[in-house]
Amino acid sequence: MSLMNVFAISGSAVSAQSKRLNVVASNLANADAVAGPDGQPYKARQIQFETVASGEGDVAGVRVAGVLETQAPVRRVLEPGNPLADSDGYVTHSNVNVVDEMVNMISASRSYQNNVEVMNTARTLLSKTLQMGQ
Repeated sequence: MSLMNVFAISGSAVSAQSKRLNVVASNLANADAVAGPDGQPYKARQIQFETVASGEGDVAGVRVAGVLETQAPVRRVLEPGNPLADSDGYVTHSNVNVVDEMVNMISASRSYQNNVEVMNTARTLLSKTLQMGQ
């Protein structure tokens, strides 16, 4: 196994975690949204990863398999004076759970940082290998 595989594997993880951070940012931006362009409340999205086998078989990277809307129930808040309220006076808000999104953001951030650190360590090891003959 080549040490160069480390860069491909960690690079795939950095790319996947970057997409995860984008989804978290979208969810947090729409946490208090009442209605989108289609008139429906925003539904939180979650990213799914899948393993990607490398050519050597014993190591694998990761990629984004898809982005799915969560099935959590939307929040209904009694606001009879709101023009977007239904006939019962309730306004439907998004189903984004801000605490869950913060946990996802911290997890994605740590994973991103860890994979960058793996690449830095591999770079240092390669550099030390080149210096062995000097």
